[in-house]
Amino acid sequence: MSAPKFTTLGCRLNAYETEAMKDLAEAAGVDDAVVVNTCAVTQEAVRKARQEIRRLRRENPDARVIVTGCAAQIDPDSFAAMEEVDAVIGNTEKMAPDTWKGLAGDFIGETEKVQVNDIMSVTETAGHLIDGFGTRSRAYIQVQNGCDHRCTFCIIPYGRGNSRSVPAGVVVDQIKRLVDQGYNEVVLTGVDLTSWGADLPGEPRLGDLVMRILRLTDVPRLRISSIDSIEADDNLMLAIASEPRLMPHLHLSLQHGDDLILKRMKRRHLRDDAIRFCEEARRLRPEMTFGADIIAGFPTETEAHFENSLRLVSDCDLTWLHVFPYSARPGTPAARIPQQINGSVIKRRAARLRAAGEAQVQTHLAAQTGRDHAVLMEAPDMGRTEQFTEVRFAAPQPVGQIVQARITGVDGQQLTA
Repeated sequence: MSAPKFTTLGCRLNAYETEAMKDLAEAAGVDDAVVVNTCAVTQEAVRKARQEIRRLRRENPDARVIVTGCAAQIDPDSFAAMEEVDAVIGNTEKMAPDTWKGLAGDFIGETEKVQVNDIMSVTETAGHLIDGFGTRSRAYIQVQNGCDHRCTFCIIPYGRGNSRSVPAGVVVDQIKRLVDQGYNEVVLTGVDLTSWGADLPGEPRLGDLVMRILRLTDVPRLRISSIDSIEADDNLMLAIASEPRLMPHLHLSLQHGDDLILKRMKRRHLRDDAIRFCEEARRLRPEMTFGADIIAGFPTETEAHFENSLRLVSDCDLTWLHVFPYSARPGTPAARIPQQINGSVIKRRAARLRAAGEAQVQTHLAAQTGRDHAVLMEAPDMGRTEQFTEVRFAAPQPVGQIVQARITGVDGQQLTA
């Protein structure tokens, strides 16, 4: 008998849910199993999932292989057809205690191989909140799941379902527990975080949740993960302006810098909307830094379209870039657009975006020398500033604590203190 092994592919939300599954599997008495939590954001992610399943089967010939996650939710039969796989469970089922009870013991022959229901019928996302996922200093909590939007490049709504929110009271209670456990920073996560509240009574907005958390808890630092800037509400902007415990770092789902491509992506903002948001957020909070997702080589993207994306990096003064070379995802409208971009062109454009991002990082780091920062320690010699910048310390510091530091220089992509 041995405890199940878990492998996580993809996003932070998947990693969060893996931690929840570990608790569920342990409570149900699941043993001698390997669980693969898959990602479906690109076709390459699906390929890597299959590769990982085959590797784990070779390394664990006597264990049962259980596959879940977005790729399994979207195309369960193809994973069930793999000879290495013993069971496939959906994104809703993986969070249900009864599923894991059914997978305990020798479930072969007693439990359906495929347990994947219609994700679009799911209306709740509470019930599997966990305390303390992350480092000993930072905890991540899921407050929202799913997405009501249908961007033409994205398959994720078909893996996650429609948007649904965790009630504010549940979130506040969990953050209070995390603070009692000694966590000094909490990060709110979700698939489409700025849609939080639309399905709750009164249709509160993300800014309402943020203000309520800051009003009702003593959490020293609150951080927001990726947001859609066009959906930023008045209370969120108020929190940016007036709440020092809300960290001055936002990761923006921008995707492109050209209006025509944004329309073809079925995004809800235009280039000027993104620039205006960044200017306003920085006016309210001068120390604000931005990360952003940008796709290179979306179908029909000309050199002029791409140049608009490249200029957006400086026009919005973005610091931390996540650059995604476009790859056609079967099942999405974008994959059916005839004018797909040559792979070598996509690779070259992605490299130029990354180089622009690297230059922005170096500019940001150079500007911090001589400044004082409150740094949350993640390891004895490393912590992060309010803007999520890594800081390396010459002398050990207490892990999990917020220390005041004078920045002395730059070493690669880290500050020194």
